[in-house]
Amino acid sequence: MILLFLSSGLFLGWSLGANDAANVFGTAVATRMVRFRTAAIVCGMFVVLGAVVSGTGASDTLGELGAVNAIGGSFMVALAAALAVMWMTKAGLPVSVSQAIIGGILGWNVFTGSRTDMTSLARIVSTWVVCPALSAAFAAGFYVLARLWISRARIHLLELDALTRALLVVAGGFGAYSLGANNIANVMGVFVPAFPARSFHVFGMIHLTHAQILFFVGGLAIATGVVSYSRRVMMTIGKGLFKLSPVTALIVVVAESLVLFVFASERLESFLIAHGLPSVPLVPVSSSQAVIGAVIGIALVKGGRNMRFGMLRRIAGGWVATPAIAAVVAFLGLFFLQNVFGVSVARPVPFELTPAALEHLEREGVPVDGIRRLEGIRFENAHEFKVALDACGELSPDVLDCVFESAEIDCFEVDPARIEGLDPAILTEAQIEAIRALEWHSYQHKWEFCEALARASKAWAFLPETRANHLANKRLATRLHYVYDTFRLSDCREEPGGRR
Repeated sequence: MILLFLSSGLFLGWSLGANDAANVFGTAVATRMVRFRTAAIVCGMFVVLGAVVSGTGASDTLGELGAVNAIGGSFMVALAAALAVMWMTKAGLPVSVSQAIIGGILGWNVFTGSRTDMTSLARIVSTWVVCPALSAAFAAGFYVLARLWISRARIHLLELDALTRALLVVAGGFGAYSLGANNIANVMGVFVPAFPARSFHVFGMIHLTHAQILFFVGGLAIATGVVSYSRRVMMTIGKGLFKLSPVTALIVVVAESLVLFVFASERLESFLIAHGLPSVPLVPVSSSQAVIGAVIGIALVKGGRNMRFGMLRRIAGGWVATPAIAAVVAFLGLFFLQNVFGVSVARPVPFELTPAALEHLEREGVPVDGIRRLEGIRFENAHEFKVALDACGELSPDVLDCVFESAEIDCFEVDPARIEGLDPAILTEAQIEAIRALEWHSYQHKWEFCEALARASKAWAFLPETRANHLANKRLATRLHYVYDTFRLSDCREEPGGRR
């Protein structure tokens, strides 16, 4: 049954491979510097590698935008995005798969009454401007340097041709790796919260988390799309927007690959933060926007001559239409899936200001006098809770986030049988022992469970928020999500006193 629901994610992966492979090798194939068969094989191999090794960074941010928590909902969100991408691919337009999946998630949020994290949404939308601008800057700079080097090196034309071909394959491999690392979140990110939290060992040596298993399967789907259906969009990228030479084709691939890598690398983010440098958010960005930004950067350096603005307008129109189409299709599809076919598209997430939640807010320094009248009232979803909070008076975004986090009902029970199934490759021995100390304890808030773990062992305590501790705290948060998924109960049946 799970494989049936995953089919839409595989379809989306195929669509992404068919469309976005053009952004990696389109310029090389269109300029006849690399054969399509070679490009497809290299792209397919490295896209799977990037998805498995480095795919988790961008997927975390996508989950913050909206945690699609039922496999039926994940199916429809991915299907809506895939249909939007397929329609644009048939038109020969390199569209943004990132925008398509975000449109699908927003459609799910509206249908289920879930809260959209506006901070995450703003961070993602900002990259729709930053991504092509950064790619244009990289390409323009590289083009100036390349032109200067060629004029001074006086390299023979045949030698330059051979060097360019080799570098196009290398840069394409790096670009495919970056594509897999950054965009696998678009393909399988919506399935991670709803997928069973199980890990897998390959030959007893290589450990794959449940997310990496999904990313591997999604990477294979992308590779299939590359091989089977990417040639047409490659020609649009390579010839339809701006006529590129072999050298400028190489520069476009390098610039786009670097941009995708920058937005997907957790290690780069931690390095920048640790050294006091501004970091780039780890979000799934559009490889289409990156490659087109690179093409525009080179065109601007060359004076804008031969730039096909009509094609650029068509591509920009596709970018605008894609998230809107995906959102509408997701909303309508979720309605039919739930009401006609009886498939669950969301796990209910109620909210209640319990006495414990109010005490927690007071400890966090949040004034609760204005919202205390909502104590003990159960709200079935985030939308109903938000309406009630608005009636109590205006709250700042930071306070509102804290209230939602404290009031969310998400029940857990530390069942000894589930403790035995914990993966020692994910958790340390000290962390597992701390969980054992909480056997049969029940909690109805995530923060309650988190605080109980921290009291049981320092191994579960977050470090002070400093640049040096950023990566350690991020890894701890990932382990907490694994524990939440392991001990979460399917429902929160209450007994007198509000506890199970």
